[in-house]
Amino acid sequence: MISRIQLNNFGPLASIDWSALGRINLIIGGNGQGKTFLLKAIYSSLRTLEIYKRGQEQRSASEILADKLYWTFQSEKIGDLVSKGAEAPLTSALTIDNRDFSYSFGRDTTKQINSLENHVPPRTDNSIFLPAKEVLSLHQVILKSREQDKAFGFDDTYYELAVALRISTSRGRNYDAFAQSRRSLEELLGGVVEFDEGSGRWLFVNKNRQRFPIGVTAEGIKKIAILDTLLGNGYLSPNSVVFIDEPESALHPKAIATLLDIITVLAERGIQFFMASHSYFVIKKLFLIAQEKSWSLPVISATEDGWRQDDLKNGMPENPIISESIDLYRQEMGMALQ
Repeated sequence: MISRIQLNNFGPLASIDWSALGRINLIIGGNGQGKTFLLKAIYSSLRTLEIYKRGQEQRSASEILADKLYWTFQSEKIGDLVSKGAEAPLTSALTIDNRDFSYSFGRDTTKQINSLENHVPPRTDNSIFLPAKEVLSLHQVILKSREQDKAFGFDDTYYELAVALRISTSRGRNYDAFAQSRRSLEELLGGVVEFDEGSGRWLFVNKNRQRFPIGVTAEGIKKIAILDTLLGNGYLSPNSVVFIDEPESALHPKAIATLLDIITVLAERGIQFFMASHSYFVIKKLFLIAQEKSWSLPVISATEDGWRQDDLKNGMPENPIISESIDLYRQEMGMALQ
C-alpha cells in the first residue's frame, strides 16, 4: 500500500506530508481547496509506476511521468504546476512498502523531468480514478477526443477509466474475493449495466431484464455501475488503488452508506482507497466504519492554516463542513423545541 505522500509547491498544495496511510484515506475540504488536485498528484505518480516496464513499454519513468502530468493536469508546460510565487521547485515523493518514488522540477520545465529517483519495483496491479462526473454516457466521446483528436478536454483520469471500461466482463479475470461486493453492488443498482457491442452503447438492464439506454439512467446508478464493471472485468485486483472524487455525487444518503460499506469490504480484500469529499454523510459513515472495525482511517482536511491530519478512529475531526452540519442540526432542534 501507499504509506506516505509528500508534496511541496504543487499547484495549490504548498506543503503536505501525509503519513501513516491506511486502507481507506479521506481528503475533506470545501470547493477549490485542492482535494481533487491532491488525488491527481498521487494518481500520476502511481500510474507512472504501473506503466513503467509493463509489456512493450520502452519509455523511461521520467518520460512516462512527464506525459502523465501533462495529460492529467492539462497544462501547456508542466512547469506551470509549480505553485505561483514559489521560489523553490515542485517536489513529490510517494512511499510504497518503504520504497520511495520521488521527483522535482522548476517553473521553466516544459516536458522533460531530469530529477527523478525510483526505488519502487514495477507494479502489475492497476489503479483507477473515479471522477465526480459519470463517464458511461460519454464513453465514446472521451476515447475519440484523446485517440483521434489528441485534444485537451477530458484529462487522463477520464481517458484511462474509459480505456479500462473497454474490457468485457466476459474476457476479464474475475477474483473470488470480489464476488460478495459485486452482488452487493448489483443489489444496490437493482440490475446491471452492460456494454452492447452491436450498438456500441451502454445499457442498464434491470432485474426483469428490461433494457434502458444509459442516457436515461440515474446518475447514481451509472457511478456505482462503473465500480461493478471494473471488478467484473478484472481491471481491479486485490492490490489495486482506487481514487474516488466525491463518492456522494448523485447518491442519496442511504446509497452513500451502502456504497461505503461495499468499499469497506473491498478494502478488507486488499484494495486501497483514497477519497475526496465535502459531505458530512461520507465523513460520518467512515467514522462509524472506523469505530466498528477498529481501523485507523486517516483524514487530511484543508484549513485556513494549511492541511490538518486526523484519524477517524480517534473521533470526528474539527472542520468547517462538520461544524456547519452540527450547527444546522442544532438550529433544527431549537426550532422543534420552541
